[in-house]
Amino acid sequence: MDDEKIVGLYFARDELALSETEEKYGHLLKSIVTKALGSGADADECMSDIYLSLWSSIPPARPESLRAYACAIARNLSFKKLSYNLAKKRSADLSVSFDELEASLTNDAFAESIKKIEFREFFNRFLQSLRKESRVVFLKRYYFLDSIPEIAADLNITEGKVKSLLFRARKKFIHEIKKEEKA
Repeated sequence: MDDEKIVGLYFARDELALSETEEKYGHLLKSIVTKALGSGADADECMSDIYLSLWSSIPPARPESLRAYACAIARNLSFKKLSYNLAKKRSADLSVSFDELEASLTNDAFAESIKKIEFREFFNRFLQSLRKESRVVFLKRYYFLDSIPEIAADLNITEGKVKSLLFRARKKFIHEIKKEEKA
């Protein structure tokens, strides 16, 4: 069933919407949750929360992409749960991914630039400026939380190439932020 029909089921308050969403995107959502939380009771609880959140937010929301909308909910809920669980300690696997990106962004100039620009528009422009392969690698790493070996295997490229593409993308990200600051 296509996304538009599934969203229509949500608007009709038909519980079939949940099973169709689970059938179509359940594996992807579970992958996001388990990468953040690991498997177990927390991940299962988070999956239930995702479907509850979808049910509660559609309507009034009418997402253009149910996939992107559900993934955003999965990431947000996973990170909230992770933050709750690890208030005093950090998860090494997840932290590494964000530390790579955050290391480039932790300065006052970045904080000020975010105040001056619409981050969503900026980020979309940034992604569009990347070559397709770099964009896919960047999103797999920082949105879907895939590890470097997973990305390399999925795209049939070496881990070294993945690291190189990520390094260049982060460098370009910083360059684009500085450019925005001057504009």
